[in-house]
Amino acid sequence: MITLKPMNQEEFNQYLFFAIEDFAKDKVTSGNWSEDEAIDLSKKEFSRLLPKDEKSEHNHLFSIFHNQQLVGMIWIAQTSTTNLNEGFIYDFIIYEQHQGRGYGKQAMKETEIIAKKLGINKIGLHVFGHNKIARGLYEKLGYEITNISMSKSI
Repeated sequence: MITLKPMNQEEFNQYLFFAIEDFAKDKVTSGNWSEDEAIDLSKKEFSRLLPKDEKSEHNHLFSIFHNQQLVGMIWIAQTSTTNLNEGFIYDFIIYEQHQGRGYGKQAMKETEIIAKKLGINKIGLHVFGHNKIARGLYEKLGYEITNISMSKSI
């Protein structure tokens, strides 16, 4: 069974340390940033989106537990202060050693229940094109492609 609990400060600090590097790597892999600038740009993005860390207004960060063991995290935000019924999943992680056990699917379903309680009736998310496993999960859960960006190195 999967449960989501609001992230505490210690969990947030652990998450942030991992997330800054992970986001930077994804941006480099996708060709958006150079390796030289990636960590600094990633830190700036997290500071902008979460100015008060895990207590940032309209942001809801949850630790994901399976039988009281931490297996991942999810971050959903109400994306507009004037339209709080739309949300966006900024990050979703099932730690590598826990992947392939259905926790991701369960956590996404729990997130939808929490989102409804927050008044959110539409959820968006971004997935990097190279992350085929995540894309497959989201499609199975009913998420539809709304935009596709493509590039080619020449």
